[in-house]
Amino acid sequence: MIQSMQKDDRWLLPDGIEETLPEEARRIESLRRRSLNLLESWGYELVMPPLMEYLDSLLTGVGRSLEIETFKLTDQMTGKMMGVRADMTPQVARIDAHYLRRSGASRLCYFGPVLRTRPDCLGCSRVPLQLGAELFGVASADADIEIVELLVETLRRMGIESVHVDLGHMGIFQGLMKQTDLDDNAQSVLMEAVTCKSAPDVERQCDLLGINDYVRELLMLMTDSSGDVGQLSKLADKFSNAPEEIAAAFDNLVVIAKR
Repeated sequence: MIQSMQKDDRWLLPDGIEETLPEEARRIESLRRRSLNLLESWGYELVMPPLMEYLDSLLTGVGRSLEIETFKLTDQMTGKMMGVRADMTPQVARIDAHYLRRSGASRLCYFGPVLRTRPDCLGCSRVPLQLGAELFGVASADADIEIVELLVETLRRMGIESVHVDLGHMGIFQGLMKQTDLDDNAQSVLMEAVTCKSAPDVERQCDLLGINDYVRELLMLMTDSSGDVGQLSKLADKFSNAPEEIAAAFDNLVVIAKR
């Protein structure tokens, strides 16, 4: 009996790694085709990033959390460290910047599996399928609105009618960081705390990093703020007197939210 159980254990998959059986595979493939056809009709071109890359290119400019989520291995041909993609978004940004080099708007989309060292939540897959669309070369509220509208329409085509969208603007955080002398790693740690809406962690990092009172106040405001579009009007006074870059990013967020 024990010997039989040991043989059966050989067929067990690691936690968070699963197989897709015929019925589910058909459903996923149908959703994939439907989604990519929609993206193509909006002018988005399909790209296929590699499954793995050298670490120095795969993780350039990404946050600390993505580095932790990346499986790493040694290339037997060169001895260099490689990583299996945990997120295709940075890869697509690199493709646009270094290979396509287009002037003006560049609309790209992608679909495929990624591999992560840990699941996003209890019971989640470590090999999720990722669908995405990126609009490069246009820094405007209209471009952001297009992406949000495309997201909502994609979900509706998948049969999801009740949609809740969380909006934010990286320009606000980036503008605040220009008021400090923090390096990229410190900014990444602080950004992770703000994104997680963890006020104690933000306070702790501000203390450790010596963040000035003005930046600390706005970071805590970002961390504590949530709600409907009306919440933005309560923040307007705080951001109206901010440096031009930060105020412009906030105004941009207001325009997007009210559409």
